[in-house]
Amino acid sequence: MTRTSPADRIVEGVLHPRSSRAWRAGFTLACLLTMWLVAGIVVLLARGVGIWGIAMPVAWGFAITNYVWWIGIGMAGTFISSALYLTRQGWRTALNRHAEAMTVIALAVSGLFPVLHLGRPWFAYWLAPYPDRMGLWPQWRSALVWDFFAIATYVVVSVLYFYVGLLPDLAAVRDRARTRGRQVVYGMLALGWRGDAQHWQRHTRLTRMLAALALPLVFSVHSMVALDFSEGLLPGWHSTIFPPFFVAGALFSGTAMVIVLSVPLRRGFALEGVLTDAHFDRLAKLLLAAGWIVTYGYVAEVFTAYYGGDPYDIAMVRHRLSGAYAWVFWATIACNSVAIQALWWPRVRVNRTALVAISVLVLAGMWLERFMLIVTSLYRDYLPSSWGMFHPTVWDIAFLLGSMGMFLLLFLLFVRYVPVLSLSEWRRQDARPGDGA
Repeated sequence: MTRTSPADRIVEGVLHPRSSRAWRAGFTLACLLTMWLVAGIVVLLARGVGIWGIAMPVAWGFAITNYVWWIGIGMAGTFISSALYLTRQGWRTALNRHAEAMTVIALAVSGLFPVLHLGRPWFAYWLAPYPDRMGLWPQWRSALVWDFFAIATYVVVSVLYFYVGLLPDLAAVRDRARTRGRQVVYGMLALGWRGDAQHWQRHTRLTRMLAALALPLVFSVHSMVALDFSEGLLPGWHSTIFPPFFVAGALFSGTAMVIVLSVPLRRGFALEGVLTDAHFDRLAKLLLAAGWIVTYGYVAEVFTAYYGGDPYDIAMVRHRLSGAYAWVFWATIACNSVAIQALWWPRVRVNRTALVAISVLVLAGMWLERFMLIVTSLYRDYLPSSWGMFHPTVWDIAFLLGSMGMFLLLFLLFVRYVPVLSLSEWRRQDARPGDGA
């Protein structure tokens, strides 16, 4: 077997896809969950957001939890790809393609929830500063408006960054395609790529520019999402630690998702020589480092509440530790702070089964952490007369599981019709033995 065989296998897999039993089972499950999501959207448009469990005082529930969770997952893919590209890290080659695809798909899924949560989603364009004769301009001092612009900018840059990196590989598939239909489709997507020196020069320059733009956007976007909460004058939200805490949490959950996706890709495409133990070791170290920053945020939140002496902040912390949703707090600590401590051992960092198990716990813990952040600050307000519990409905579950199904469906289509490895970078990396992982 030659060293370039992974690239050949990937191109042949795109041109002559063979659906394995695992792929068909995953695709069927993803379709069923996505259909459940579509049914939920239809019912929501017909009956309103009352089908969810939200009510006063808990006006934010699963929808905003899902939104923050998915957009956090979408941050890490571009961060890993752009940061490693700008620092010239050779081990990026094995990860960048599916990490970037993860970002684009997660952003597409996350964009559903804030629009549907508006109550009247057909008026979502009111968030944009369009010319309005009625004078209903957006409030420019609100973080929600800037959140719209920050995420829109990040989506555009991420999609361009992902698509520009695909151009040489789409051209490679076009040149090897044997049917006229595939030649036309992949030829149109390749935008006339010929692979000459001028094309490579412009491609390298544009990739470097997009990577330089994407890296600071990773920090600005999730910082802006954090300001959606920290601008609110509620105990548990009004905190200056939220922007760096949210960025670390996004990198934490996104790295966990990269690990969860990398293991089946390694097995399904026989990429043992590409996705090596060294890659998983480095991803595990990144997961451990981000997890400790998130853990520091938990400790700092409790400490500052008691150190500041504000009775409402102290009451909020006590509610989280021993209130009605205390199980959410302790489950979050177990998943995000305790489970990752196994990564101190090198043997665990290269054990793919253990890595997937820990990463799944991290993903679950980060969702619970967002739920805890939202609900435990809303269900106990300043006045006892405004206290109330949140009880999710079957449609809350439908939107959560349906969003997972939509993500899985789009990712399975990606691995079916797009090269999961950057072939041009792999060949260039393969020609420089000793570099990279």
